[in-house]
Amino acid sequence: MRILGIVPARGGSKGIPRKNLADVCGKPLIAYSIEAGRQLLASGTLARCIVSTDDDEIASCARALGADVPFLRPAAAATDTAKALAYVLHALDALEPQDGVYDAVMLLQPTSPIRNPEAIAATVRRFEASNADSLISCYREEYINELVMYDPQPDGTLIPRNPLHNKGVRRQEHGPAMIRNGALYVTRTPYLRASGSLVCDRPVLLEMSKLDSIDVDAPDDLILLRAVMCK
Repeated sequence: MRILGIVPARGGSKGIPRKNLADVCGKPLIAYSIEAGRQLLASGTLARCIVSTDDDEIASCARALGADVPFLRPAAAATDTAKALAYVLHALDALEPQDGVYDAVMLLQPTSPIRNPEAIAATVRRFEASNADSLISCYREEYINELVMYDPQPDGTLIPRNPLHNKGVRRQEHGPAMIRNGALYVTRTPYLRASGSLVCDRPVLLEMSKLDSIDVDAPDDLILLRAVMCK
């Protein structure tokens, strides 16, 4: 299977300005995903790994780190509302005429920098042998369900997601759940093009620890990541 790795890194992050270039243990955040891609290339898991960005500074930083940055992503695929499908299809359409067809795409989001390339390679081999159209990484949450979930309102109140939220919650009655953590997505290209989705209804699982599943979206996440990684 020929898999195209993509490290997506747009420049306009709002929660943490210039997030992909934020310092984490003396390296820009994006460096960790670039290194994971490099190791997956070396193991033969990926046929090629690129950085997709709309930002000149991120592109220059990625190239300085040895990354393959073949183009700048079009602005339409780098807005706050643009879906991942937009930059994935742009990359495939730009590269396949010269590289040949890719059987699948792997996303290595910089905001989830803690990965085990050996575990990824082993899970990708299991994915290749399966009938599944996608693979995702998750961590196990021992207790989570709608009985403890609320939607915040502008007036400072909460609306429960489940009408039984105040009837008592017994942990034993609700088993664990696997929570998608954003560290890894692999999707077969025919499914992606036909469905417009990255995740099928029965994806292959790459299980990661909760501690390795930090996803940097807000300043507190960055503080937590530094506390975990910069020991």
